Amino acid sequence: MYLPRSLISKLYTHLQTTRHPTSPPVLILVALEPDALCGCRILTRLLKHDYIPHKIQPVAGYSDLEKAGKELVMPMMESQGGSGGVVVCLGVGGMVDLGPLLGLEQDGAEAPYSGVEVWVIDARRPWNLGNVFGGFPLEATSEAESSYQSRTPVGISGGQVERAYKSGKGGIVVFDDGDIEEAMEKERDAYLALVDMPDIDHDQEALGLTDDDDNDDDDDDNDGSLDPELPRAGQKRKSWSDGYEDESTDDEDRPHQRRRSNSSSPIADSPRRPTYRGLVSLRGPEAGLSSDAIEPPSAAQEPPPPSARALRRRLLRLRQEKEAVLHSYYRMGSSFAEPISSMMYSLASELGRDDNDLLWLTIVGVTSMELYGRSSAGTAAPIRSNDSSRPSGWMGVRGARLRQLLRDEVRRLNPPEVTNGRVAPENAGVIPTTARNPEDTGIRLSPEPRFLLIRHWSLYDSMLHSPYLFSRLKTWSETGIKRLHKLLAKMGVSLAQCKQSYTHMDMMLKRELRAKLLKYGSLYNLDEMVPAVDTDDKDRAGAKDGWGFVRSWGWRATLSAQDVGVVIGALLEVGKHVQTSEVAMPTSQLTHDAEDEVEFAAQAEEWVGRFWEAYDALEDIDSLKAGLPTAQFLHRAIYRTGTSLINKKQIKHLRAFRMCVVKDGPDVALFTHPAALTKLSLWIGEALAEQEREAHGKLSHGGRGTPLVVASLNEKRSVYVVVGTGGGGGPDTAFLNREAAKRRRAEREAKAKRKEAARLAKEKIREEKRAAKRAAGQEDDEEDELETESEASDSGLDQDSGDDDDAEPDKGYGLNKFGSAFQEVVSETNARVRIDSFEHCAVEVRKEDLGGFLESLSMKAVVG
Repeated sequence: MYLPRSLISKLYTHLQTTRHPTSPPVLILVALEPDALCGCRILTRLLKHDYIPHKIQPVAGYSDLEKAGKELVMPMMESQGGSGGVVVCLGVGGMVDLGPLLGLEQDGAEAPYSGVEVWVIDARRPWNLGNVFGGFPLEATSEAESSYQSRTPVGISGGQVERAYKSGKGGIVVFDDGDIEEAMEKERDAYLALVDMPDIDHDQEALGLTDDDDNDDDDDDNDGSLDPELPRAGQKRKSWSDGYEDESTDDEDRPHQRRRSNSSSPIADSPRRPTYRGLVSLRGPEAGLSSDAIEPPSAAQEPPPPSARALRRRLLRLRQEKEAVLHSYYRMGSSFAEPISSMMYSLASELGRDDNDLLWLTIVGVTSMELYGRSSAGTAAPIRSNDSSRPSGWMGVRGARLRQLLRDEVRRLNPPEVTNGRVAPENAGVIPTTARNPEDTGIRLSPEPRFLLIRHWSLYDSMLHSPYLFSRLKTWSETGIKRLHKLLAKMGVSLAQCKQSYTHMDMMLKRELRAKLLKYGSLYNLDEMVPAVDTDDKDRAGAKDGWGFVRSWGWRATLSAQDVGVVIGALLEVGKHVQTSEVAMPTSQLTHDAEDEVEFAAQAEEWVGRFWEAYDALEDIDSLKAGLPTAQFLHRAIYRTGTSLINKKQIKHLRAFRMCVVKDGPDVALFTHPAALTKLSLWIGEALAEQEREAHGKLSHGGRGTPLVVASLNEKRSVYVVVGTGGGGGPDTAFLNREAAKRRRAEREAKAKRKEAARLAKEKIREEKRAAKRAAGQEDDEEDELETESEASDSGLDQDSGDDDDAEPDKGYGLNKFGSAFQEVVSETNARVRIDSFEHCAVEVRKEDLGGFLESLSMKAVVG
């Protein structure tokens, strides 16, 4: 079930009133990523304020999530001796069926969930529809009502939580950011129709089909029948892709094969209902047939009732239509919606708890999404729009609106300081590097350039390690370095001056830096290097498009939100204590799968330890400053590796994507973490997109750029970490599709009203004519029949044209489809692959299987 945005505080308010200091703690499962980490910090602030005990459990992947379900979630169930409670999933489990995975829906269980309520807040899409439109305990079966929808609890309508809903029995609640309510009506209708629909192969007797009828129909229905493995309404359904696999394969014989449980399936499950729900009545609409599928015969014609054969075919067609809707939704590709930290700040605002600390955590979380290339087109290199009227970069229009809301919040909670008519420094276009006073902890807007860690590096190093300048100036080559030197020379900045710490640079140079970058940046294709000059006198009422966010901690430090996001990400991916000797340390190739499982568990445990370092750094400025060298170390490695791959021409162009492999060099061990490898892929991907634009004048794949696959060798475990990033289908794809759907829906409703008004007017005129004829004693049935046929024909034409106008755009256009492609390769080949990351475009492949894996992958559609 899903909680609409308008009721975002409903469940938390209930938690406030029912919990006390001796209640069982709220369990928080958190993904190892900056956005989820910031969301966790916001939630724990709220819980501490209300004296609600809680426990945080970092989760590295689906294996960890399943383990947490067995060890932490199941003991909370009342049927297991627990007292119920709340489990909050931040960035984990949104794309899989959480009920079976966490052990809350067990085969034969009479009381699923058993008092455990799971809140799911996740930015990844697509949702698992079993969580969104199901995930609640059904009411007891009665003789009169036994269908799924008739047994829905009070306060749940079509999977939506309403104000009348009462917590306590448990279930899975997805927090909706607005997309479910506005853009998933078609998927909801298909899902609800399927859960009450019988299975043909198992329920023929209930449908009135005899064995003879079934045998007679076999030849006629082979081409239109469904997969015989499709489950009944009361059975659990397999993953969509499991049907293509050889079920006889033993997982113990192939431990690196993709896990067949939900915990590692990159394609979410089809509607799956646990066995406790039972079979439904198979007569009339309760058999899953809508009124459109079986129309009642009219009394005038009295046709014979439909035969069992016709009934079966209609049910097959209806089921195929509904299954196709869900199949299309799950296969449209991965994308990202509103960040977790933004959702948590909305909750805090509804509760009246918003303050500067929570706002800063939200800004850092939102900024980190852009650093990892997470947009509404999936994980993809940013594609800059040439249309100046439309915002470019992260999330397009939706991202621009979200950043504008954050800027408004900054102004509301941090009023500008104006003394004796003097303008605050941030309004003059100077990048702030120090606090305004020893007690200054406020948030300010700043015209941040697209440089990296500029306050903590020299200007030269900050520009050199910027991914934006890396792609535009081509700083991987000597020509690119000379181009950078020439730009600095035109700006009047000597190499000696720009290679010292930025905070110690000449104050006059720092004050003029923005103006000089704007003046000379356009000569080098750097139009978006700094926020543009305000064209309006009042800066569009203070909008400051493109400006960043900066916070001070007194005299101790001043950092931008991007700085904090870079440091927190580096702590999660590398750790505070960088072991450079470990990078070049040779390791023997593993020969036993059991050893690899041990190494995999040790790796996950190491990543969890880094989580607590990053968690502390978010609120401890000294720990945050201590992580700055780690961030610099990681991005130097990214620059070195990216430069080496491009200069040595190690990037190959395959049929569907480009590909490169990182298997030697001093920094290879750093990229065994999927997030670090993703950053490298984004750097290279943006550079390749610029090369492609210069060479051909446009990007391939319809302006989306060529997708990129990067593999990095983990010699210690003898596996390759493989990451697939999209070419960038335009960050506005999903958002504009939703806006267009809303416009079409409004136009369709207006058109229906006009047609109804015209029909009523015609009917009124016809009745007047008939009344006049009757008064004159005349009859003209033939004319009436012609008029009726004419109206029916016009109506049919209108309907046909309306169907063409209402055709929905492809929701999957430009989205990252690597998750689906990876699973298809696994099902078709013998490659040993582990899909355990919540980021489904990242997998692990055994070293000797990489060649075959990439060869098969090259034949797949990896971007919509």
